Amino acid sequence: MSALPFIDLKAQYAALKSDIDARIQRVLDHGQYIMGPEVKELETALAAYVGVKHCITVASGTEALLIALMALDLKPGDEVITTPFTFAATAEVIVLLGGVPVFVDIEPDTCNIDAALIEAAITPRTRAIMPVSLYGQVCDMDEINAIAARHGNIPVIEDAAQSFGASYRNRRSCGLSTWGATSFFPSKPLGCYGDGGALFTDDDTLAQAAREIRVHGQSARYTHTRVGVGGRMDTLQCAVVLGKLMRFDWEIEQRLRIGERYQQALAELDVERLVVRPDRNCVWAQFTLQVNRRATVQQALQEAGIPTAIHYPKPLHQQVAYSAYAKGQAFSHAERAAAHVMSLPMSADLSVPDQDRVIAAIRTIINM
Repeated sequence: MSALPFIDLKAQYAALKSDIDARIQRVLDHGQYIMGPEVKELETALAAYVGVKHCITVASGTEALLIALMALDLKPGDEVITTPFTFAATAEVIVLLGGVPVFVDIEPDTCNIDAALIEAAITPRTRAIMPVSLYGQVCDMDEINAIAARHGNIPVIEDAAQSFGASYRNRRSCGLSTWGATSFFPSKPLGCYGDGGALFTDDDTLAQAAREIRVHGQSARYTHTRVGVGGRMDTLQCAVVLGKLMRFDWEIEQRLRIGERYQQALAELDVERLVVRPDRNCVWAQFTLQVNRRATVQQALQEAGIPTAIHYPKPLHQQVAYSAYAKGQAFSHAERAAAHVMSLPMSADLSVPDQDRVIAAIRTIINM
């Protein structure tokens, strides 16, 4: 039996081919490959979708985080509180600017940062808090914002690379704090066909700073008012995302349905399912379990044609590049998650028969 795709981007493209092709052709015809009209069109559409005043498209999700910190004027030695259980980009951008990542452990049942631990990590050097909405579920942003407010309105940056389209107390991810930053990497809930990302804010001053930073700090052509980067999202990628927006609400509904079907079907097995808090939904950027005997289970699934992935196999405080910032601390929940998490095939186009195949294989393997 042939192997299933981990994420079925081919099926998604087939469903959207005519519109995506037309939008790409429009860019090829007008030839404005950098900052063409589709850039503003996408920014307007995404700002309306999230419910904020400003969207600034950028070159990647990593660039979004970097520009957000630059707009906040992060200085060497400034501290940013974040999670050790995330992709390296979260801490990478802090270190690139000379900042210090301050790690806080995660909730064991969601794998998101534990808001109850943040306040104790705040010091006079704290310049920002950067929670990560992992696997498609938003962190407890109201509690995080309240903590930030009690300590002098510390800026909060939601790293929403995996949660675009998710909701929290009837508000959308990316519109919940000082900054929302997301990624349009192809495997994300809303992806392009290369790299891309976006920033979201209601703050006019921060939005203007970000727009200047992404074009080498220019307030006008060849007028450099601040240090910046080459951080623009190209017009072709914006055209692709515009093409995908037409069925994005349907895709979110499908992800919710498929995720719930996984949750129910695997409830009786000896696996730990992530808990989705009742005040939010999860768009399942990855459908992730915590399993014992992970390597054995993965091997058996591979032999059955079921691909899996690990997001992430080693927390940042155990990575050579970032271990010094942990100052010898252990983060037990992050370490346990890294040893047990396993992601299953997930996309809006995962068919019921293919999902049943995944479920049947897991049941057989777990019960062996």
